[in-house]
Amino acid sequence: MQNLLPEPPATLLPANEEADATLATAEQDGRDAALAEVAARFPTHSAAWAALAAKSFAGGQVVPAYAYARTGYHRGLDQLRRAGWKGHGPVPWSHEPNRGFLRCLYVLSRAADEIGEADEAARCAQFLRDCDPAAADALASN
Repeated sequence: MQNLLPEPPATLLPANEEADATLATAEQDGRDAALAEVAARFPTHSAAWAALAAKSFAGGQVVPAYAYARTGYHRGLDQLRRAGWKGHGPVPWSHEPNRGFLRCLYVLSRAADEIGEADEAARCAQFLRDCDPAAADALASN
């Protein structure tokens, strides 16, 4: 069956060049404390939370990864809603400012799975795919 209703327009989060530059410097530094300083200075910037979540997850610290990813996910939802998102519709991976939110959603799914929250892991994985299948594919291939 074909859906005859038009899909909502893509939601594009606004760029935050200062936060992105500060995060790039912190990522080069490589210390958890440097990343945490960015998240504290720019608490609405999902990319900072995503960086903390990914680093924690890669280091085997699943519970902190889950917490960081959940924080960035909720901050991203707030921004999406402010940008006109109505709870569904594309959030394209190709738009760089969207990537922090999408990365948080990906790590949240993986961390939820690791702590035994299978339903949440599945919901987050499906939400990521619903936002943009390209995001799910790109993140899974890393």
